[in-house]
Amino acid sequence: MKTKLLLLLVPFLLSGCGSTATPEAAVGAPGVLVEDAWVRATTGAKDTTMTAAFMALTNPGSTDVKLTSATSPVAGVVQLHEMATQDGKMVMRAKTGGVTVPAGSHAHLSPGGDHIMLMALKQPLKPGDEVPLTLKFSDNTTHDLKVPVKAFTEEEEHYHPTPSSK
Repeated sequence: MKTKLLLLLVPFLLSGCGSTATPEAAVGAPGVLVEDAWVRATTGAKDTTMTAAFMALTNPGSTDVKLTSATSPVAGVVQLHEMATQDGKMVMRAKTGGVTVPAGSHAHLSPGGDHIMLMALKQPLKPGDEVPLTLKFSDNTTHDLKVPVKAFTEEEEHYHPTPSSK
């Protein structure tokens, strides 16, 4: 009888040993998936002290997860940013509260939308370089990435809005 009781209790006793995983993570559900990540080259940019990282985030889980922060050794400051309308003008500003990646869906970090700003760059970034980038999520997971640097081919105004000449 004692052996049967012990066998029943062992899984419960072991489940409390050092794990802070959510129940979903405990059954092996993957965290947020990162695809198509890239960083805008500073080559030819008007302001070479900052750039941005873009990517697709997919959440296969059943609970919303937020991208809460990012870090990179190539930048003095890394922030989550958004493009928003303020006083009738598009402005870039810090995105408080993080970027939500809905359960069973995705979020895109893209020029003209949510993105990761890399500011106070310690070096110029040219196409072909790789930028180390660590993403931190609300489910206590992190992703350590090596993100390729690519030339930015869209119109400059989409990334750095400039005052109208009107």
